[in-house]
Amino acid sequence: MLTTERSGGVLVATLARTPVNAIDAAVLAHLEAALRQAEADETVTVFHLRSGLPVFCPGADLALMRECLAQAGAAHAMVDVVIGMQRVFARLASAPFVSIAEIGGAAFGGGLELALACDLRVAAHEAKLALPEASLGLLPAAGGTQRLTALCGPGVARRLILGGETIDGREAERLGVVDWARPADALTEWTAELAARIAAKPRAALAANKRCIAAAVFASPAGFAAEIDATRELYGAPYTLERVGEFLARRRTTEAKTKESMS
Repeated sequence: MLTTERSGGVLVATLARTPVNAIDAAVLAHLEAALRQAEADETVTVFHLRSGLPVFCPGADLALMRECLAQAGAAHAMVDVVIGMQRVFARLASAPFVSIAEIGGAAFGGGLELALACDLRVAAHEAKLALPEASLGLLPAAGGTQRLTALCGPGVARRLILGGETIDGREAERLGVVDWARPADALTEWTAELAARIAAKPRAALAANKRCIAAAVFASPAGFAAEIDATRELYGAPYTLERVGEFLARRRTTEAKTKESMS
């Protein structure tokens, strides 16, 4: 699900949950274990998060969503999933080392929120990024509304969250969603060089700078709590459950056709 490898002061964490790195409890547990490993090792200065698959991460696992929505307390079950994502992503964001997301393919929903929780982002020109939750009657509640707004300003946040627009790596760089965009065939090497350059700096200095920057950007944790409150309310709305159900049904049909064509 997630493998780790050391390269000097860099801990490279590679998402590898086939077929697309969809987020479930196991993925979060593996990610948190990798973060604990990096936190405990004072020689780790950079956490380089990447994917070993053609996509970066499409967000929450559809099977998990179906399981939650089939329960009597569907809203409560899904809110618990989002709370878990928000908690682990917050640990990543506040870690005492620099985190870099290497986005080689699609990063949608919770996958993009995971990348936004990193300190720095590098995307392939061809990568696709989006926060499509509003079309399902929801919102990106794993920190998406807060981190994207803090990073790019309310105008870009409204464009991508309210409009549900899908952008490529070049546009993401222009808007400030990612810090750099590079050709896909050069992405991994370029990001590794960036990680090595940052890893040469003292961990304590990097951690102190991170804390001061965060204090300037996030004056209050109230926004993250508001995400959870709004998600709980939205999952209690009939139109949201209807839209999410229709989306899952369409994806199930697509998955079935894909499996049929491959057999």
